[in-house]
Amino acid sequence: MWLCNSSIGRKVVMSVTGIALILFLTFHMSMNVVALFSGDAYNMVCEFLGANWYALVATLALAALAVIHIVYAFLLTMQNRRARGNERYAVTTRPSKVEWASQNMLVLGIIVLLGLLLHLFNFWYNMMFAELTGISVPHHPADGFAYIVDTFSCPVYVVLYIIWLAAIWFHLSHGFWSAMQTFGWSGKVWFQRWKVIGLVYTTLLMLGFLVVVLAFAFGCAPSLL
Repeated sequence: MWLCNSSIGRKVVMSVTGIALILFLTFHMSMNVVALFSGDAYNMVCEFLGANWYALVATLALAALAVIHIVYAFLLTMQNRRARGNERYAVTTRPSKVEWASQNMLVLGIIVLLGLLLHLFNFWYNMMFAELTGISVPHHPADGFAYIVDTFSCPVYVVLYIIWLAAIWFHLSHGFWSAMQTFGWSGKVWFQRWKVIGLVYTTLLMLGFLVVVLAFAFGCAPSLL
């Protein structure tokens, strides 16, 4: 099948799964912002998105998208390395027209993956997984607000999350317009437009996450009623 065997097909899969993950991040950021205004409202959202059938289906679908995106990213990276052969060792300077993010997508991807594992440990493990398995956790599985407070009261986690968000920003700012290019929506006029749209959108998206991290880190967030 061309989606699996050809370079263009793999890029299409990468682009489709990448855009889907960006949409999920948009939803996740919007949900997190609720915590800035009301801990009770945030916990209501967490309870609604608890261990029920639609949340489980969505979680499995999201996990599948993430795995496919990561696997295809690895396959494309290895394919590009094989195609370049020994030439990649001869390059000593970065071409002026090639973005830093484009040259370091694999490194950024690894940082994003490690950050995702940390995020799953801090939140998904203590919430949905705990509700499904009945394991003992510090707070009620639906008390997402308490887990946000606990996580970002630790300076180490705050720094790690900021690094993670920065890596996601670099990854998405390149990946967004690259996906549009793969879809063939990047003519002479729209190429620069997509780059600007992607930069603005991903910046606002990551700022939404960052504001939540910093608000809880510096004790500016609301408390439960």
